[in-house]
Amino acid sequence: MADPQKPAIIVRRKKRGSHGGHHGGAWKVAYADFVTAMMSFFLLLWLLNVTTSDQRKGLADYFAPASISKSESGAGGVMGGKSLNPKGAQLSDSSPPSIDDRVIPTVGKGEEGDEETAGKAEHPEGAEGKPPQTEQELAEAMRREEALFEEAEGALRKAIEGSPALQDLAQQMVIDRTPEGLRIQILDREKFSMFPSGGSVPYERGRDLLRLVGKVIARLPNKISVTGHTDSSPFPAGSRRNNWTLSSERATVSLDELVAGGVNPNRVVRVVGMADREPFVADNPKDPRNRRISIVLLRQALPPADLLQQQQPATPAAAVP
Repeated sequence: MADPQKPAIIVRRKKRGSHGGHHGGAWKVAYADFVTAMMSFFLLLWLLNVTTSDQRKGLADYFAPASISKSESGAGGVMGGKSLNPKGAQLSDSSPPSIDDRVIPTVGKGEEGDEETAGKAEHPEGAEGKPPQTEQELAEAMRREEALFEEAEGALRKAIEGSPALQDLAQQMVIDRTPEGLRIQILDREKFSMFPSGGSVPYERGRDLLRLVGKVIARLPNKISVTGHTDSSPFPAGSRRNNWTLSSERATVSLDELVAGGVNPNRVVRVVGMADREPFVADNPKDPRNRRISIVLLRQALPPADLLQQQQPATPAAAVP
């Protein structure tokens, strides 16, 4: 029996807390996320430093949502009956490049901008579509055609400047006049080639540039000539291919890209390969600018045969001995 005279001893047991706040693992997850983010950041800086602009564009295109289209497509509501919009998303590699038509200025359209009247408002031929028969008609037809050529040149330059993906390639293009017509030459340079070495499948930017040219010249009525040129670098010994076949293949492929850009194939009258026979830089046959594609809009305002004969001076008769 407990002694009532002694005080009762009360034992209080304190429950000690765990050390989870100091030795737990929650902070490790946050630290791992931070290290991963920093590693990704420095990897991004390294990629920006070691890649070219073409490679960066390719990476951006790879991660871009290709299935998103700015234009509506599909049915226009319940029983709307609308077909798919041809300007919607294009996922096929063989489809034309996604170049906004708004950056393509109008060339040779009528007053109302109808594409069916393209080239008819300022047609280089006579009012009834007949070849000029007199010197005055010929001069007027040549003036109208020259105005169309100037308009096409300006439209092409504006289209390239208006395309962010191609505006740095404006210096690759040389546009001039020849006796045949308006000549558009796309040249290779040290940092830009339309085709891989020895190949006839164009790079993506070369393909897009050709299709952009096709969109512009498709709005003119002139016939078209396409010529492929190479430099003088020979193929390896024993190869069955040479610069003649290479230039011909590149000219044919370039025509295909022009057609994909909207050119009517019936307007094409000549597709040839000239190998290295007509260099752009004559004193340096291996200059990269000698590798080029030449597209000529052939003149329509040409004197007829009878007018040429009238303009030719009469040959003096030989003196009879």
